Amino acid sequence: MTTGTEHFFLGVDGGGTGCRARIEDGSGVVLGQGLSGPATTRLGIEEAWASISRAFNAAFDEAGFGPEEVARTHVGVGLAGTGRKGSVEALMAIPHPFASIDFVSDGMGACLGAHSGRDGAIVIAGTGSIGLGFAEGRSLRVGGYGFPISDEGSGADLGLKAIQFALRANDGRMEKTALLIEVMQRFQNDPAEAIAWMDRSSATDYASLAPMVMRHADQGDSAGRRIVQSAAEQIDTLVRTLFDQGAPRVTLLGGLSSPLEAWLAPDVRRRLKPADGDAVSGAIILARKALQAS
Repeated sequence: MTTGTEHFFLGVDGGGTGCRARIEDGSGVVLGQGLSGPATTRLGIEEAWASISRAFNAAFDEAGFGPEEVARTHVGVGLAGTGRKGSVEALMAIPHPFASIDFVSDGMGACLGAHSGRDGAIVIAGTGSIGLGFAEGRSLRVGGYGFPISDEGSGADLGLKAIQFALRANDGRMEKTALLIEVMQRFQNDPAEAIAWMDRSSATDYASLAPMVMRHADQGDSAGRRIVQSAAEQIDTLVRTLFDQGAPRVTLLGGLSSPLEAWLAPDVRRRLKPADGDAVSGAIILARKALQAS
């Protein structure tokens, strides 16, 4: 039962692979959760909002909320692709039944969650890579301009380097290691097959090779070690640059964060801080800030 004056806080984390929503009361007690499919502005504003809606409606259903409780709910959304011109304005223009709603990028949502809303930064090492943060009222950003022109040290970058090295080895320009032999086997040992694959492949396709690269590197493969060490150096640089720009703390996130951490420089590993919470926690912090500001 609610008092009729109690506020609620809904956080949504919308990414390229899925969307998660969670409702909390003023004390931080979780009341409901929901899931849906991909939510990113790259799918279009309507498609992204539809996915967000499915997630938060599932959370409302689990919480047993009716229109009265929904109207007292403040919403924060961390959404992939909000850097696209006009996307936030288009999202804010969509009618909603909430007390308030605010949007940030999924990366900034993750950063808020990682540091409980305090100043700090994150480096995301996943399909892509980027450094993001807040410091003394400033927003920080390093890299993350998209594959293949950026996203150094990412899964996509590992996959790209593996294919480049495999083609060189196939030519006789490099030693054929076990990793490079396995990569070429994926293309039937035919460079023309690799070219055809390249013409239709996305960053996600390149990143699908990253586990193979990591496996061979951990087994001592010379080409694999060279690729992974280079990637780790790029992540080292992102972390150090964020500290140089004034971030008081940095957290490493993303699907490659655990596999790559052992390859990072000792000074970088020592300075990394574990995440306090996830991206949904960050979106809830955003929602709470709206109430505090009102």
